[in-house]
Amino acid sequence: MTGAPDRMTGAPDRITGAPGRKTAAPQHPVVLFDFDGTLADTIPLIVASFQHTVSHHLGVEVGEQEARSWIGRTLIDTFSERYPGQAEAMVQTYRDWNLAHHDELIRAVDGIPEVLDGLEAAGSRIAVVSSKFGATVRRGLAAVGLDHDFAAVIGLEATDRHKPHPDPLLHAAATLGVEPTDCAYVGEAVVDILAARAAGMRAVGVTWGAGAPGDLTAARPSAVADTAGELLGILT
Repeated sequence: MTGAPDRMTGAPDRITGAPGRKTAAPQHPVVLFDFDGTLADTIPLIVASFQHTVSHHLGVEVGEQEARSWIGRTLIDTFSERYPGQAEAMVQTYRDWNLAHHDELIRAVDGIPEVLDGLEAAGSRIAVVSSKFGATVRRGLAAVGLDHDFAAVIGLEATDRHKPHPDPLLHAAATLGVEPTDCAYVGEAVVDILAARAAGMRAVGVTWGAGAPGDLTAARPSAVADTAGELLGILT
């Protein structure tokens, strides 16, 4: 069935050629994207926010690699696991600092506007599914100039369970009135790949975010892209 997840038995494909030939129907009727580290380079902002928060509350330093490993899950889950009893206060500190420095630290990802343009031209609807609040995602999209026609922006508030659970992705499919198998989900973290596979969607990893390429491959996505051009080739 067109758009169904690939059955993986080995390492994911790495696409290096030009985008695929356009057909009468898009390969994926809906392409869902993670936001942080996928559509926008928010990694320096997130790392600095984690480092500020832990230093403020505990007076200790968090290394960049450790902070990067926390990306993808919700803040409350991350802080509850590592700092029991202080999670709610730390979430508030993180959000306050993050929003105060948001626009100065967020960066565009080269080639992403062309990916979105290409998908729209191929007939795919595009949407965002993120572990941050929808309003913050929309602010980020505006900050990096992604004014495309997103069919939905699904944020933290949409579901009770979050990635790596499939609930946010399934909610997006239901909101758009499509079957999960009609969707691809693109993300840069292991939790993105796990959520997509659990939802029955095609899981596509990208290596320009926080996730280590080896970790992404171990999560068994259907494909991994190293550049935006490769990503468009995979999706079209």
